[in-house]
Amino acid sequence: MSAPHAVDHLLDGPHGPLPIRIYSPPVSTRHGLVWAHGGGFAGGDLDMPEADAVARAFADRGILVVSVDYALAPVTAEWTRRLRVPERNGVHYPVPHEELVTAFRWASSSGLASDWAIGGASAGGNLATGAALRLSHGTGPAPTLVALAYPTLQAVQDRPDAELRALLDADPAADVFPPDFVHGMYTNYLGGDPALADVYAIPGTADPAALAGFPPTIIVNDETDELRVSGEAFARSLKAAGVDVTAVVEPGTTHGHLNRPEEPAFIPTIERFAAHIRRLA
Repeated sequence: MSAPHAVDHLLDGPHGPLPIRIYSPPVSTRHGLVWAHGGGFAGGDLDMPEADAVARAFADRGILVVSVDYALAPVTAEWTRRLRVPERNGVHYPVPHEELVTAFRWASSSGLASDWAIGGASAGGNLATGAALRLSHGTGPAPTLVALAYPTLQAVQDRPDAELRALLDADPAADVFPPDFVHGMYTNYLGGDPALADVYAIPGTADPAALAGFPPTIIVNDETDELRVSGEAFARSLKAAGVDVTAVVEPGTTHGHLNRPEEPAFIPTIERFAAHIRRLA
């Protein structure tokens, strides 16, 4: 099979030029996916594996991908240490959220594919979910599917159950999302108190009425990852709202496994998402 064709493009974004990268499969397709990488809202780019390797893997499976280089939140001295990225200025919500909405609307009208899903990993999963929620609230066009990899959807999470707590205690290197870190990550992204944020910024707070028109969703959570609490809680909220949702735990994984394509779970997760995109589109 020939390699996917990747082309960089600049959209006229709501806050200035918005870079995207388009990955075209070797053969034409009707299936498209707008994808957002992770990075704690403050890190990541189109070249990281969670963007590039993921997009290439989807394109290899006949899905055209629009990978979005959304604007990043500031990196203070504290976040330089935590995220291992240089200190710099940045933006706050709603800028990245509005960029994901713009990218999806552009993709839907581009003619590159006819059926469009939206998805993302970790913080990118938050942005994809918030965009899907906004688009489902009458502004459209709504995605056919939402595909979320180990998303963060709550600024204040419930405590892990005994089974997850035992997994985290047994693997301290994987225990990287304690409550203070998650709350600080959202405070940095929002530029203020998460308690004052709307549901598009923290979609895990949406009630069943707000989720009533949400698209079918697949959530793949990592096994030893405190953010799993967030993904599982959102799956329950979607079910309560009558949304078609599939939530699974990828065995043997820690947070961010799609950013490590060499790990055994990378391909199974891609296959899970691809099967849902092809089936529901």
